[in-house]
Amino acid sequence: MTHSGSRLPGRPDERAVSRQPSSSPGGCADPLMGVLLVVAEAAGGALLLLVIALRTLAPPHGPSESFADVWGPAIALAALATVPAGLAVALLRNRWHWAGGMQVLVAAALCAAALASAVQQRPDPWADRGPAPTVSPSPAPTWNSPPCRSGGDSDECARSGG
Repeated sequence: MTHSGSRLPGRPDERAVSRQPSSSPGGCADPLMGVLLVVAEAAGGALLLLVIALRTLAPPHGPSESFADVWGPAIALAALATVPAGLAVALLRNRWHWAGGMQVLVAAALCAAALASAVQQRPDPWADRGPAPTVSPSPAPTWNSPPCRSGGDSDECARSGG
């Protein structure tokens, strides 16, 4: 027994659905969107770099550097990396493969820059300990002893006197 509403392949309503255009971008829209977003993020990054450079070149405002002076560039770069990472997720979910891929690369580059900045700005844990103590080698014996004939090591011969 067959129902008239059963889903048989090749029915006219299913063929019409398959002919609809896909929601993924066609032509050069996808790469063009990726380049446009990278240029916009480069402009934002340049502005951020200018602000960080001006803060770094400014005279210190206190006897010691604050938390923001030491870790500010790393935190700013990590925060900036969240923008292309979020855009990459949204673009890739909507099948904008080129634009999303470019955003993944930009996010990875910003994360690497943030990590490099954090490593470079990390305070030296040995700075407050002063100079390392020097260890002088033990003095060499000044007397010449005859070679040991008992077969023992040099300490045994030195204790026995011969």
